[in-house]
Amino acid sequence: MTSVKKKRKIGSNLYLGLVFLFLYLPIIVMMVFSFNESKSRANFTGFTFKWYVDLFKNDLIMTSFWNTILIAVLSSVIATILGTLAAIGISNMKKAARKTVMNGTYLPIINPEIVTGVSLCLLFVSLAGFFGLQFGFTTVLIAHITFVLPYVILNVLPKLRQMDKSIYEAALDLGCNPWKAYWKVVLPEIMPGIFAGFLMSFTYSLDDFIITYFVSGSGFQTLPVTIYGMVRKKVNPQINALSTILFVVVLLLLILMNIKSAKSAKKAKEKKY
Repeated sequence: MTSVKKKRKIGSNLYLGLVFLFLYLPIIVMMVFSFNESKSRANFTGFTFKWYVDLFKNDLIMTSFWNTILIAVLSSVIATILGTLAAIGISNMKKAARKTVMNGTYLPIINPEIVTGVSLCLLFVSLAGFFGLQFGFTTVLIAHITFVLPYVILNVLPKLRQMDKSIYEAALDLGCNPWKAYWKVVLPEIMPGIFAGFLMSFTYSLDDFIITYFVSGSGFQTLPVTIYGMVRKKVNPQINALSTILFVVVLLLLILMNIKSAKSAKKAKEKKY
């Protein structure tokens, strides 16, 4: 029995290793060739940081990068505020109304991004005729707020359901007005959901290409749209360098978040006992 268990364990570990190799081998190859001295995508001729230096000298990429960060931060903050307020409102609805609104909340997530992108593009074209709206920063910001908003609602609502409603009522009994009770009692309780919704919004906004492609126009571009335009001509080694930096930053953030969550879980366990 022991030998059978060992064989099963070795087989499962081997299978897991092959899956991870399949997932991460393309990324590893990209990272290796970001340090390639030549522009070749087949032969590694020597180690260099040249493409990283050229990357930070590329005005188009740098401008697109800061545009992406600006849109991601603004859309995430606005969507987090609106989504939290919407979640609080939805949680206080009656069952039938709440179910209807939730179905409408799920729809933008299930809907293909190309449909959302085309729909928003047509909407902005029609608004341009009435209000003179131009494709650029404003249209991209509105579009990003629109498609990340449901993620905030769906992250905050479970925390509102888990919260003991008597805490809010107790705060009112102790002299707090409704606004102060929400600010001092409800928000701290649902803060993990708010933070998770913000992170999801930021990530999806940072990564979005399809919707942004339809609503950005020629005067304002985010990083995914710029990369797409560059790759259509030829894969520049600077793209490999940029992708490597993004991957490493996301990996470090993920590690830090896991460490923080592990410490929080440990503290909660210690308090419990």
